[in-house]
Amino acid sequence: MARGFESVGLEGRVLTITGGTGGIGSAAALLCASRGASGVIADIDTEKGGQLVDSIREAGGTAEFIRTDVGSEDDVAAMVDFAVSRFGRLDSAFNNAGINTGNSMIVDLSLDQWTRGLTINLTSIFLCMKHQIPQMLKQGGGAIVNTSSSAGAVGLAMSPDYVAAKHGVVGITRAAAVEVSGEGIRVNAILPGGTETPILLNAFEQNPSLRGIVEQGHPIGRIAQPEEMAEAAAWLLSDAASYVTGACIPIDGGFTAQ
Repeated sequence: MARGFESVGLEGRVLTITGGTGGIGSAAALLCASRGASGVIADIDTEKGGQLVDSIREAGGTAEFIRTDVGSEDDVAAMVDFAVSRFGRLDSAFNNAGINTGNSMIVDLSLDQWTRGLTINLTSIFLCMKHQIPQMLKQGGGAIVNTSSSAGAVGLAMSPDYVAAKHGVVGITRAAAVEVSGEGIRVNAILPGGTETPILLNAFEQNPSLRGIVEQGHPIGRIAQPEEMAEAAAWLLSDAASYVTGACIPIDGGFTAQ
C-alpha cells in the first residue's frame, strides 16, 4: 500500500542521536522530537546537552541526555542501554558524531591525527551499529542513519583522514544494510555538503574568503542549513522511507554531481 507524507511522522519512536549537540545533531533532535520521537541525545558536551533537552521539553517533546564519547565502546554500549532502560526500546538511530581534525597533506599528517579522525568519524559508526543492531533485532526491526559527507564520494585535498573515514562510512552502511535488511532493519547514510554548522562557521571566521569559495563550489549557490540535513535524516528514519535501505544519499546542493 502506498504511504503518504503523513508517514514522515516519528510518533512513538525511541531515537538515539550521537553528536547530538552539534549543528546537524541538534537540528535533528529538535525536528524528530517535534514529530513525536523520544530522543536520547548523546555527546561529550554536557552543558549544551542539558540546554537542548530543556528546549525540547519546553516545546512539549521528550528527551534525555547522556554523556557519550563515541570512540569508547563502553560509552556507546551505555548509550544504548540507557535508551532501553529509559524508554523500553530503541527504534531509530542517527549516528551523526564527527570531527574535522584540521587540514594536512598526507605527508604531514601525524599518526595520532589519523587515528583520532578515523576513531571519531568511522570507528564510532561501527561501535554504534554493533550495539544498536542487536537491540533492534530483539524488537523485530528498526532504522539507522549514518552521517557520511560529500567527502565520502569524492577526494578532497588536505583532508586525508576525513576523506578516508567518510568513504568508510559509506562502505559500512552498505555492508550493514545487506546484512540486516532481511531482519526488518534499514540502514542508510546521508552525505552532507557544506552546512552552516559551528565547525564550518569557525573556519569562515578564520578565513573570511572561504565562504565564497565553498558556496561557489555548490551548484545550488549556497551552503545548507542544518535543518535541511535533519529533514533528510528524519525522512530516512520514518516509514515514508520504508523501501529505502543501503542508500547513501548526497544532500549537497549538487556538489558531487559535478
